[in-house]
Amino acid sequence: MTQAKLISFMGAAIVLAGISFIGLRTTSRYHHHHHPGKSASHADSGGEFGAGDIAADFQLDDLYGHPVTLSEMHGKVIFLNIWATWCGPCLEEMPSMETLYEQFKDHSDFAILAVSQDRKGRDVVLPFVTKNGFRFPILLDPENKLTDLYDISGVPETFIIDRKGRIVAHHMGAFDWSRDDVKEALRELLDSKES
Repeated sequence: MTQAKLISFMGAAIVLAGISFIGLRTTSRYHHHHHPGKSASHADSGGEFGAGDIAADFQLDDLYGHPVTLSEMHGKVIFLNIWATWCGPCLEEMPSMETLYEQFKDHSDFAILAVSQDRKGRDVVLPFVTKNGFRFPILLDPENKLTDLYDISGVPETFIIDRKGRIVAHHMGAFDWSRDDVKEALRELLDSKES
C-alpha cells in the first residue's frame, strides 16, 4: 500500500491519491467576506489551513438541537461548508450544494455539513433554509468556533475531507458544486477504501 501524495497545481487542481478537484484554489484568498465584528488581520495571521491537513474535530448542534461530532463520522467522505445567511456568494453556491446533496444523499459514506456562522443561530437560519428549500444538513456555530479551528478568513469556505479525516480540497469563495468533475472526484473518493 503506497502513501498518498498531495500535489497542488497553482489554483487549478488538487490531486490526492489520484483524485482530482479541478478549479479548487488553495493559493489565494478568493473572496473576503469577513464576519461582522471580525478583524481583517485574522486572515493575514498566518497558519494556512487546507489541503493535506487533518480536519480538526468539533461538535455542533443541527437545526433541531441534535449534536453532530465530526470524529464520529470517521470513515465517511465529508463536504464541510462554512456559510452565513447574510453572505451573497453563499446563497449563490447553495443551489449547487443542494444538487450535490440530492445526487449523493443515498450514499451512506457521504455527508454534507453546512455550518452557519450566524450569531443569532436558529432564529435566522431556519427561516432562511425553509424559504430557499435547502434540504442538506445544517449545523449552527453562533460562537464561530470553526473560525479559529479552520483558520476561516471569510465565507463561504469549503473543505472536502476523506475517509481518514484528511482535507483533500479547500476552496474559498462561491463555487459550482454540481459540476461533473466534482461529482466524479467525490465518486472516486467514495470508491477508494484507501482514501
